[in-house]
Amino acid sequence: MAKITQLSQLDLTADYSYADYLTWQFVDAVELIKGKVQLMSPAPNVKHQKLSIILSSRLFNHFENKTCQVFSAPFDVRLYDRKKSLLANKDISTVVQPDICVICDAGKLDEQGCNGAPDWIIEILSKGTAKKDVKIKHTLYAESGVKEYWLVYPYEEIIQQFVLNDDTRKYQLVNSYAGDDVAEPFLFPDLAIDLVTLFKDM
Repeated sequence: MAKITQLSQLDLTADYSYADYLTWQFVDAVELIKGKVQLMSPAPNVKHQKLSIILSSRLFNHFENKTCQVFSAPFDVRLYDRKKSLLANKDISTVVQPDICVICDAGKLDEQGCNGAPDWIIEILSKGTAKKDVKIKHTLYAESGVKEYWLVYPYEEIIQQFVLNDDTRKYQLVNSYAGDDVAEPFLFPDLAIDLVTLFKDM
C-alpha cells in the first residue's frame, strides 16, 4: 500500500476512521470530524501562541501533583458518543487537536493521546478556526460529553464559558468574562484566571 503523504491522495468526500488517520504522514496537521478530513489552519499567530503558553503554564502549575492532567496541541483527542463504551480505532471517526485540554480520568490516556472526552477544553480563536470552534466543535464537544468548554477571543480579550447540561446534552453559556474579571472554571472553582494578567502583554 502506497504511503499517504499528501491530501491530494485522499478522496475528501469519503469517510475515514482513526485507523486510517494513523497511517497518514502529512506535513500539515489535520483533524477528522465525523469521518471527514479537516485541514487545520496554518501555524497560529504570535498572539494565539502567547495566550496558549500563558494559559497552559497557569493550568500546569495549578494541576501539578493533582489527579487531573493538562495537555496542549498538538495532542490527539478521539471523540465519540459518550454513551458508547471504548471503541477500536477503526470505529472512531472523530479526532481533534484542542488548543488546551484537562483530563482527570487517567484511564482515557494512552500512547496516542486521549481516548474519550476530556473534562475541560479551551480553544483560542483565530480567523481560520473561528467557525469550526464556535459552531462545529461546540456541538461536537457537547455530544461527546466534554463537561466544560471555553472560547478565548484574543483580540476582543473575552472568554466565554460553557458548561454541559447533562439532561439536554447541550452547552449553557454561564459566563462571559472581560475587562478586569477573574475567570473561574465551573469544574475547578479553586482556579482563578485574572484576565488583566492574562491579556496584559497582548
